[in-house]
Formats: sequence, C-alpha cells, structure tokens
Amino acid sequence: MVSLLLLLIPVGLIAAFGFTGYGFGTLGRIGPRQAGREVWFRCAAALLGAASVAVYTWGLLMLGLTVLDAEDQGPGSAPLPPCRAPGPWERTANVVGYTVDYLPLRFVCETKDGGSYGAADAVPGYVGPAALGFALAAVACAGAAAFGPADGTARSCANGV
Repeated sequence: MVSLLLLLIPVGLIAAFGFTGYGFGTLGRIGPRQAGREVWFRCAAALLGAASVAVYTWGLLMLGLTVLDAEDQGPGSAPLPPCRAPGPWERTANVVGYTVDYLPLRFVCETKDGGSYGAADAVPGYVGPAALGFALAAVACAGAAAFGPADGTARSCANGV
C-alpha cells in the first residue's frame, strides 16, 4: 500500500506540472490574441486537468501521512491512531487492520467482526468532489475543443459566418 502511494504522489506532481506547462506554454507560444477558440478550450482543459490531478495528489499525500501514522507501532498504537474516532467505544476497540481505497480516497479501518468504517479525518472532504468537478470541467473543455471548426477560426455572427 505504501509503495503504491509513494509511486502515485510523484506521478501526480509530474502530471500536474506537465498539464500546467502545456496550458500556459501553448498560450504563450501562440499568443492570447492569436489563439483560436479550440486553443483556448485545449489550454483550459489542460489547466483544469492540472487542478484535478493536483487536488487528487493532495489527497494522496494526506492519505500517505495517515498510513505512516497507522504504521507507527509505538506505545499507544492500539487501536490505530487514525481509527480513533468518536462513536461507540466497541467499534474502535475491535480494530484489527486497515485498507486504503483510491476511488474515493479514504482510509478504511477494519474490525474483528468483518465490518469497516472510514477514518473521518484522513482525507479532507473536499478532495473527491473537487477532483471530480475539475476533471468533468476538463473533459467538457476538451470536448468543446474537439468539436470546433478545423481551420482555427471561430464561427459567430460577428465574423459573418
């Protein structure tokens, strides 16, 4: 689990910087005034994709810190520190392990009776909805860029088309 998190965090950072570089680099190379509608939509899709990846990577980082906290087997580690949640004492006393879910991002505490519950403070609550919202907006912008005119000119009444 930790090794996958250690792989995904740098990949997410590289992807976020790559999308950002593409979005701003394309506009900088072409120029904002000369860029057509498709270019603007492609750049917006890249920047929204970068925001989505960055938010998800932030959640991965928080999840990784929670896993490191759970792996620390020092004194006072029973039950696992991330699994100490307000609620029934019996639930937290019967924690035997944990798993990590990547979609949605969450730290899941497993109990002796086969049940499970999510650690509430492991990943901020805004990570999933924000990453999904940015990703859907990026897909919409990419779709708008794909269905634009092929010659790079905008079709509008002002252009006489």
